[in-house]
Amino acid sequence: MSLFKSVATFGGLTMVSRVTGFLRDMVLANFLGAGAMADAFVVAFKLPNLFRSLFAEGAFTSAFVPLFSQKLVSEGKKRSIFFAAQAMAVLTLIVGLFVVLFEILMPYIVAILAPGFHNDAGKIELAVELCRITFPFLLLIAIVSFQGGILNSFEKFAAPATAPIILNLTMIFAAFAFVPFMPTAAHGFALGITVAGILEVLWLAYFLRRIDVRIHPYLHIGKIMRNPEIKTLFKRIAPGVVGAGIYQINMAVDTILVSLVGTGAISWLYYANRLQQLPLGVVGAAISVALLPLLSKSLKAGNIDEARETQNKAVEYGLLLAFPAAILLIVFAEPIVELLFRHGKFLATDASKTAYAVIAYSIGLPCYVLTKALMPNFFARGDTVTPVKYSAVVFATNFIFNVILMQWFGHIGIATATTIAAFVSLGQYIYGLKKRAYWQFSSALLKQSAKIIAISLVTGVMVWPLRTVLISQIAPLGKIWLLCGLGAAGVIALAIFIVLAKICGVINIREILAGLRRKHG
Repeated sequence: MSLFKSVATFGGLTMVSRVTGFLRDMVLANFLGAGAMADAFVVAFKLPNLFRSLFAEGAFTSAFVPLFSQKLVSEGKKRSIFFAAQAMAVLTLIVGLFVVLFEILMPYIVAILAPGFHNDAGKIELAVELCRITFPFLLLIAIVSFQGGILNSFEKFAAPATAPIILNLTMIFAAFAFVPFMPTAAHGFALGITVAGILEVLWLAYFLRRIDVRIHPYLHIGKIMRNPEIKTLFKRIAPGVVGAGIYQINMAVDTILVSLVGTGAISWLYYANRLQQLPLGVVGAAISVALLPLLSKSLKAGNIDEARETQNKAVEYGLLLAFPAAILLIVFAEPIVELLFRHGKFLATDASKTAYAVIAYSIGLPCYVLTKALMPNFFARGDTVTPVKYSAVVFATNFIFNVILMQWFGHIGIATATTIAAFVSLGQYIYGLKKRAYWQFSSALLKQSAKIIAISLVTGVMVWPLRTVLISQIAPLGKIWLLCGLGAAGVIALAIFIVLAKICGVINIREILAGLRRKHG
């Protein structure tokens, strides 16, 4: 499967996931608002996700997928599945013990993560209860990510991309199935998270069986740990764990600092980050997930030129989709937040503060996406050490600017620090790949990138007047009118961008249509 087809498959379904995610967040905002209960729930929601890149999409999967993909090429399906069964046994044991430990120590964990809750006994007790309900989701999502890594290695991208939709729909369903019977609405949504994890495991197990992949329990842990291939896996995981750990410490520091800003700040940043996650998930995650097995197989087969061309396409697709998305998020941040979250207990002040954070995050969005497009180049070569070094620099940058900027700009300063760190991260990857002769910007790609940036900026300037119309004239008419207005503004912006891109030779409509036909063929 080509990179275009893989990204289109994963990205399209991720878009559906993000849309259902916004529906979920609208329900959460309506029931929880942006007060103490919402802050406690956000901490509980984020806690298992703080560690999922350590045990799931991050360190483990980044080390496992290249080995599994290369093993498929060299040794065939049967040996690869046996290797996967052994790896999954170790993963389940480690994460299971980790979950049990955290359940026991949860009061201390919450006190560390949200020191701003300390003066409100009711708030910290609620957060502990909610975290204990949601934390088993970590074990479940680790298994889901492992299952997804196997499916991706077989170039089956659809099922893993649909798994997050289950979480969103289950949490929406929780508003009717669990919330009415729980002490608070937050308890009901917390239960929905863990139930969703169980459903996701069952969902992907079904699709694995469809391609005749059955991961049977392998309980001889001592024998597994003597396996040279498992030892190689853990050697690659070790630096990845450190790197993912640095990233999660970074996120934890953000949570700690924003809890000190005041009530509501955690929720404002959460909703702002959710908006940024739409293009980041659809574009960045899709490219990263699709690129890793493709690069791994090309490098294993010795097709260096093919690997470089694949990397070029990944960067071009990332910039083509991420930069205009960032511009539109900046221009329309306020009406988008007004439409999605401004109802129920989510007040006008909350919407305004969230919109400012959206703008601060969006400036760094293209950097996030391009970093995700470049990172697999190291993992595909078995180099999990270099990204760790880069993560340490990013952590230091983020921490320093967090402490400085939050003094004057509160939660907006924390979002801005994240964006500054994203620029630093991208610079490191570009320099590191060039230094090792893995990849570098060609003159043709630089020219194409400059055109994309210029066209995106011109599009933003041309649709800027629509922002004022949406805020001052259409928003007061009601949600339906605002939805129609934003939809029309989006269509106009897309039309302007496509026309300019066609004139400047940035996109080839025939090539895109041919790619779509190949995808469905």
